[in-house]
Amino acid sequence: MSGNSFGKLFKITTWGESHGPALGVIIDGCPSMLDLKEDDIQFELDRRMPGKGEATSPRGEPDKVEILSGVFRGKTTGAPISMVIKNVDVDSSKYEKIKDIFRPGHADYTYFARYGFRDYRGGGRSSGRETAGRVAAGAVAKKILQIRGVKITGYTKQIGDTIASTFEIDEIEKNEVRCPDKSAAQMMLEKIREAKKSGDSIGGIVEVKASGIPPGIGDPVFDKLDADIAKALMSIGAVKGVEIGSGFKSVFLPGSQNNDEIYMKDGKVAFRTNNSGGILGGISNGDDIIVRIAVKPTASIGKRQRSVDVHGHETELKVEGRHDPCICPRIVPVAEAMMAIVFVDHLLRSNLNPLSFSLSSSS
Repeated sequence: MSGNSFGKLFKITTWGESHGPALGVIIDGCPSMLDLKEDDIQFELDRRMPGKGEATSPRGEPDKVEILSGVFRGKTTGAPISMVIKNVDVDSSKYEKIKDIFRPGHADYTYFARYGFRDYRGGGRSSGRETAGRVAAGAVAKKILQIRGVKITGYTKQIGDTIASTFEIDEIEKNEVRCPDKSAAQMMLEKIREAKKSGDSIGGIVEVKASGIPPGIGDPVFDKLDADIAKALMSIGAVKGVEIGSGFKSVFLPGSQNNDEIYMKDGKVAFRTNNSGGILGGISNGDDIIVRIAVKPTASIGKRQRSVDVHGHETELKVEGRHDPCICPRIVPVAEAMMAIVFVDHLLRSNLNPLSFSLSSSS
């Protein structure tokens, strides 16, 4: 199976299955001399962790990370960083009776069509649990970006037809849905409850904003910064759409409104608006990079559905087990992680040492 790696100079490879003994990630290309400890990784993994409220799966995984290589005396050595996360609360029993049936909305049929064989326990590699490795790698990337003053903030912007209308950054981590609008968060949680009670699920929109990315990052023509961001975010299993800046709304605007007029501010080039989402011609312009992703409703639901089994027989099934009624809250740290990985990779591609600021200040 190919397609398990992402990035060029800062390259990650995730491994492991949802119901296997463990999963993890290998990072190749992390600069040396970065202060790094397991607590740095654990903080981000705890944000992605299941079992933290009504909006998430009740699966009780502590997601305890262990760094196996690439770090010595609290600093990265430049060697590959390998991290492992044990699966400790696995229950595959619910999958045994539906193991031969393709679950609607899942990758069961397509994996079977591609490989002729699949791990039916929770979807194996296609499970959202694979993203734990991404978040671990993203924690390292975030650590690097902090040194350069880059901040990445993700949040739930919409669930169903409820949209956040205010933005209070301190509110994001205070509610289960990670919404910056306190009143909207309460309505979103109620919609999740309603979906869960009826044996259904609900989707939404997650927005990610990155500030502090310098202008000039990105490579035309096929390695555009926004192209790599789109690929990174579309590689997350539940994501069905990506838009940057004004995105699909730009079709309603004339060029005179969609263009971001340019002026000088404090001796630097600045933009009066940010419809570009901080990227022009595939290269960062120094403005905030703003991205939104469409997150589909969770495929595993309690309602009875029609399907086909591996023998070609039409049948029905009801998916049991422990599943998120809405994936948006837990996708927030995953989306942040993938954005961070893209930025560090492109900083390295631009021949910039992401740790140059720290190295110069310590010498």
